[in-house]
Amino acid sequence: MARRGNSVIGIDLGKHVVKAVLLQRKAEQRYVLTSYAAREVPEQFADADALAQEIKQLVRELGGGAKVCAVGVSDPDSLLRIIEQPDTPVDLLRNALRLNGLAVLNQECKDFVLDCAAVAADTGALATVGAEAAPRSFSSDASSKTRYVVGGMLRPAVKQISAACAKARISAASLQLAPICSFNAFEVAYPETFANDAFLLLDIGHLQSTVLIGSKKEVVLVRSISYGGKELNEALTAEGALDGDAARRMLQEGDPGMMEICRVSLSRLAMEVRNSIGFFEGQHDQSIQRIFVSGGMARSESVLQALSDELGLPCEIWDPLETCEVALPPAKRQALPQEFVSLNVACGAAFEYLSQ
Repeated sequence: MARRGNSVIGIDLGKHVVKAVLLQRKAEQRYVLTSYAAREVPEQFADADALAQEIKQLVRELGGGAKVCAVGVSDPDSLLRIIEQPDTPVDLLRNALRLNGLAVLNQECKDFVLDCAAVAADTGALATVGAEAAPRSFSSDASSKTRYVVGGMLRPAVKQISAACAKARISAASLQLAPICSFNAFEVAYPETFANDAFLLLDIGHLQSTVLIGSKKEVVLVRSISYGGKELNEALTAEGALDGDAARRMLQEGDPGMMEICRVSLSRLAMEVRNSIGFFEGQHDQSIQRIFVSGGMARSESVLQALSDELGLPCEIWDPLETCEVALPPAKRQALPQEFVSLNVACGAAFEYLSQ
């Protein structure tokens, strides 16, 4: 296989905004951000040509550099599970999932492109869906069974993304699910917390939110919640009766009415997060001390405060570029503090490519 390059475009195909970062590797654990870009898009693309046009424009706004991309996908129809099986070679488990997913996952999988990896404490990556190289793996406690993480995307979605990248004349080296990318980005950004503590990553997407709990390099729990920024925006604007920018401005200014609407809307998300924490703490001799939040809605201090109040835990944004060097033009450098909160998936996809 050809030697991998030292620069890559990490792309996050979200359901409201697509994001991209251009990262270079200067040394084994030294990464440099040289550009980033974001574009609003429709929730669904009519065909591969429409998606290709958005990717072309995104890469154009990113500016020069790499012709290889690593793609992370936020897709409510994706599949991400942690299962226990007798110790099985990954290739055999892949075939078992493909041929008899109903028996392994209690779900028919013939319409999915799948990948899997054993959960292993000596590495910090999850399975990569459709990657050019075998995924790195996890280890679990020694027992008669091994824990595996299984990820999958619907075949038509994979084909559309692959065709769009080809039409945009950019080589897609890997395709990963968004929670996997966030986990990989957190490992690079906060290595001490990742290696030694229990942590919860809450990514508030447009259509859904994802809770991922990790402990001492291992992923322990991943779940999707059917609540996202779209639902909060609809609550704040009374489903379009109020201008969205005006509603968000009132929320930022601490308008009591808007704060109450925000709190009530976020209470359902908070309840699901609380249930996830309770499940984890009931199964492990560890506790969650704070929550790391990402996604566009996390830019709002009011949203973070409402979540903190509902959960009784500090909710704070995290920076996927925490350990990276930044070599940006002045305008992009100035805007970065407002943008990094939603770059976790794009960064994680890029880190995984560059680390192999």
